[in-house]
Amino acid sequence: MRTKSYPTDLTDAQWKRLRPLLPPAKPGGRPRSVHPREVLNGIFYILRGGGSWRMMPHDLPPWSTCYDYFWKWRNSGIWQQIHDRLRTQVRHHAGKPKSPSAAILDSQSVKTAEGGPKGFDMAKKVSGRKRHLLVDTLGLLLAVLVTAASVQDRDGGLAVLQQVNLSYPRLTKIWADEAYRAVVPDAPRACLARLEIVSRTEPGFVVQPKRWVVERTFAWLGGYRRLSKDYERLTSSSESMIHASMSHLMLNRLCRA
Repeated sequence: MRTKSYPTDLTDAQWKRLRPLLPPAKPGGRPRSVHPREVLNGIFYILRGGGSWRMMPHDLPPWSTCYDYFWKWRNSGIWQQIHDRLRTQVRHHAGKPKSPSAAILDSQSVKTAEGGPKGFDMAKKVSGRKRHLLVDTLGLLLAVLVTAASVQDRDGGLAVLQQVNLSYPRLTKIWADEAYRAVVPDAPRACLARLEIVSRTEPGFVVQPKRWVVERTFAWLGGYRRLSKDYERLTSSSESMIHASMSHLMLNRLCRA
């Protein structure tokens, strides 16, 4: 039993909200020797602190146990399921329905530190991967796709729109920047929403209407140091890291003292 806690440890209120969303233990076999709450504390420690799995402190569960849970929940889609149910709770808490009516689309190029798919983003001059995000007007994640940085925004954006097709029946409008103008003709065939381009009105840095929301989401993710670069070998792991980080962020919001 640990006598001291880390800032990323789940509080009692957070664990009470998160526990019903976790999959039950498989019947038969050897009973669990590590409590799932401690496993999640270890995973959130890695996400927020940015260390490697093998450098996990000794008073947390073994790194191999935490990674095994992360890996299994990635493959079974549990991370996305947890994230989506927490997002619904946050939206209801804000007085909004489960399905949003508007969203914002953008991408972020980041460097990589491991093998796996990667490319060069000519516009941002970044060699690595690109995170394509669709968020609602609260900045909450609706869809994420991680690709090589060489994938054009129009191609990644279209893939994201196809990913959310029929998932959000109230979604009618999506805002994006000029990089997605080529997607406008194909957007109605990819999903039910209409893509609207937000153009720059002044030179230099100016906060763009509507689009600033997704930039704030990128800033939120930047608070999780494991996401400062893409340290994952598989893009599916990268996407699960983003879902887990947003889940931890939403738990903090729902259980704020």
